[in-house]
Formats: sequence, structure tokens, C-alpha cells
Amino acid sequence: MSGKVAQRMHINLASPFIMEMWVIIFLVEFVKGSLLVALLPVYMENILGLSVTVVGFAFALQYLGDNLFRSPFGWVMERIGYRWTMTGALALILVAVGMIIYAKDAVTLSAACLILGIGTSPLWPCTMTGITELAGSTESGSSGAAMGAVEMASLAGTGIGPIVVNFMMDHGGQSYRFVFFVLMGCAAAVTAIAMLLPSRIGGQATHVVRDMHGDAPEAARRPLQPLQSLKRTMHQVRTSLKVSRLLFPALFLQAFAIGLMTPVVTLFTRAELHVTPNQFSLLLIAGGGITVLALIPAGKLVDRIGTTLFLNIGFLLAACSLAFFSQVRWLPLAFVAVALVGISYALILPAWNAFIAKQVPKGERGTVWGLFLTLQGSGMVAGPVLSGKLWDSVSHGAPFLASAAVMVLLFGLHLLIVHRTKLKHNPS
Repeated sequence: MSGKVAQRMHINLASPFIMEMWVIIFLVEFVKGSLLVALLPVYMENILGLSVTVVGFAFALQYLGDNLFRSPFGWVMERIGYRWTMTGALALILVAVGMIIYAKDAVTLSAACLILGIGTSPLWPCTMTGITELAGSTESGSSGAAMGAVEMASLAGTGIGPIVVNFMMDHGGQSYRFVFFVLMGCAAAVTAIAMLLPSRIGGQATHVVRDMHGDAPEAARRPLQPLQSLKRTMHQVRTSLKVSRLLFPALFLQAFAIGLMTPVVTLFTRAELHVTPNQFSLLLIAGGGITVLALIPAGKLVDRIGTTLFLNIGFLLAACSLAFFSQVRWLPLAFVAVALVGISYALILPAWNAFIAKQVPKGERGTVWGLFLTLQGSGMVAGPVLSGKLWDSVSHGAPFLASAAVMVLLFGLHLLIVHRTKLKHNPS
């Protein structure tokens, strides 16, 4: 097989769109992770004197904005293209950080968190739609390696942001305002990078681009009223989206499993393992570092082998390792459990995104990706609510056991979805 044919087989990870989105995702998650994990909880409580309830409400608004606007921004992206959708939205992150710098009350900070969520909401619909379109232009149609690359950028930004900010605050002696201005600079940089994005990818033109070039019939080039356009979109989504109904609960449960354990990981390690802050950082590196390093190799293997084997192994390994972690009370075993969880997620993330990409129809990809990601993101909102109740009323290990049970359920749902898909394509 010639080199040119081989290059057409899979997505080129060095393509301008992938590289630009990699940097954008890293910087957005860097800013978001710095604010939500390291800065705002302490700043709002200790500096501004706001209650923990207000802090929780402000963060809930951020998640709400991020989830509610994913599908609308996906719809907008189909019409005005990647460049202006991302640039306009990411500029809102700049506005949000600016509001945080000068905010003195709960209302302004809550509004800033909501705007921050809205600003980040088109990130994943645009990324997933772009990768799906790039995969559609290749011979294999595989997107595992590209999905692994963007997940790596996300995890790296989320992890490095709080580390850098804490270092600046603890060792550099910098003020909150200085750090906020650094993050504002990152937000300005990511907005500028978004200007480099294409309006469209390959032959997949947005409605606006088609109209401008006169490729559509005269009737289609007439200005379309927003309500008419929305009705047309909903009709196209209903007619083109032919997926198993089991996919919808699976989307919710995939993020729900993460949401169950995320709020209580720190509490569990302190209450049950009695770790120091440095030991906890090492635990994060053991889990997150392994995941980040393994994402691209796992994604490339997904492209070669397919998603089914990776998801089956990943879900079962995650279930076993989470159940194991819930029972661990000795630090060396905790490192083993966390490493196994990291490996399981390195198997799941690129395979899951590639699996979902195959379910997305060619028409209205941005809208459908936004819909899928909104449904998936709702699991991250619901998970922490149940996690806290399990922690308080059952046991400290209960959230992790519940997350393990969800992984087993996901394993079963995935098997049923794959089985039904095979029956649909091969009824005999």
C-alpha cells in the first residue's frame, strides 16, 4: 500500500483543525480548571466572605450554562461555521474572567459563572463535529486517535491549570488579581486562536457557506426565518437520527459514573487513607497521568481494532477497579487501584467518543452532537447530588461502589446496542 493511500486511511493528527482545537481545548480547560478547582472556591469564601451555598450555586450555574447551550451552539455552528461560533463563544470566557476580577457580590460572581459556562458550551460540539467530518473524509472513517488526542488535551489542561495556579499563589507569592489577569490573558489568546479555525471542513459546508457560493437552489438561498430553520432542523434530526433507544440512557450513565465519584475522591483519600496533600497529588498523577499518556496509543488501536473490544474491557476494568478502590485502606494498594482506573478510562474515552461518532448522522451533525453532549453532561450534574447522599447516609465507599455498578450496567447496555445494530444490518 502506498504512503498516499495510507495517509488517507486515518485522520491526520497534525492537520490544522486538530492542532488548533488541541490548543483551544487545552487553554480553555486550563482556565476552567484553574478557576473552578483552585481559585474560586477559596476566593469566594475566604476573600469575599460568601457562603458555601453561594459557591455551590455559582458552580451549578456554570455547569447549567455549559450543558444547556451545547445543542443551540451546535445548531448555530451548522449555519455560520466553526470560526465565528467558537470566536464569539470564547470571547464570553474573557468577559466572565473580567467580571470575576471586579466582582464584589454573589450576584455578579454567579452571573460570571453562568457566562463562563455559556462560553465553553460549543467547545465539544464543534470539536466532535469537526472530527466526525474529518473521519468521514477518510477511507476508514475511524476517529479513535483524534478523540484520544483531544481528550488528552482536556485532561492535561484540567490537571495542569490548578497545579500552575497553586504554585503561583504558594511559591510565587502572587495575588489573586494577578492570577486572574494571567487567566484573562489565556482567554484572550484562545479567542485569537479561534479566529484561525476554518468556517467549514472539506465538502461539509454550513448552510450559510452553501448559500454564499450559490450552490443551493434559488428557494434555498432566500433568507430563512429562525423559526422555520429550527423546524427544518428538528425534522431533519428526527428523520436522520436512527439510533438504538438504549444509547440515550447510556450517554447519561457514562458521565453519571464519573459524577458519582468526582466530588468525594478528595474526601475519601483524606478520611480513609489519611493522605497528605503531596501524596494526594501523586495519586492524581498515578491515575490522570496514566490516562493522558495512554489516550493516543489507545485511540490508534481503536482505529485498527474497533470500539467494541475496548469498551467491553474498559467498562469491566473500571467496575472492578472502582469497587477495589472503595475497599482500600492501605496507600500502596490505593496507587494500584487508581492506576487501574486510569487505564480503564484510557480504554473507554477514545473508544466511547468514536462509538458515538458512528451514531451521528451526516445531516445536522453539530445539532446532534450538541444534543448527545447535553444528555451526557446532565449525568455530571446528577451524579454529584446522589454521591453526596450516599456519602452521608450509606458509607464513604458507597459512591465508588455505585459508580462501579453503573459501569457494569454500561457494559450490558453497550452489548445490547451492538447486538441490535448487527441485527438491523444483518437481519438474516
